[in-house]
Amino acid sequence: MHVALIGATGQAGSRILAELARRGHRVTAIARDIAKLPALHGVTTQAGDVFDEPGLARLLAGHDAAISAVRFTGSDSRLLIQAVRASGVRRYIVVGGAGSLEVAPGTMLVDTPDFPPAYRPEAAAGTAFLDLLRDERMLDWTFLSPSALFVAGERTGKFRLGADRLLVSPEGSRISFEDFAVALVDELETPMHIRERFTVGY
Repeated sequence: MHVALIGATGQAGSRILAELARRGHRVTAIARDIAKLPALHGVTTQAGDVFDEPGLARLLAGHDAAISAVRFTGSDSRLLIQAVRASGVRRYIVVGGAGSLEVAPGTMLVDTPDFPPAYRPEAAAGTAFLDLLRDERMLDWTFLSPSALFVAGERTGKFRLGADRLLVSPEGSRISFEDFAVALVDELETPMHIRERFTVGY
């Protein structure tokens, strides 16, 4: 599959890039600073600006799917969606956030008293992005939310999937960047959540 990855140098993006290359996909890795991108078989690098809608649309055109792995507060969700639409790519997968996941009926994680204040702006922007996608009819989108703790770790391939509820185990709510990337590329290869949000955790 020919995949465009926006934000390929980030914590999640770099693991997704490695997972895509590992499985033999052809990837266009898009980042502001392509010098930070590793040399991987099947990967082409392109410098891109997430605020340049026409330029981003040109970079995305001709791919089978686009993946967005950029910070919500460091981008414009409407512009990103418009760029994907303009590119002609229908399949769009977004690295989501945990803040919009429910911990109880009608209560999102971001609205709980213990949610770290420093992460509230990012969580609010991620929730707004998901709301926009839920009204989107042109794209075959998927929004994959991690667990509450989204950290560096191992690629085990062993995890659980959920829908809109935060996944919690006896060890808490956690997923590694590496296993998140496995779940995301699984969804790319075998779509099970078209126009849906889902989540992954241990």
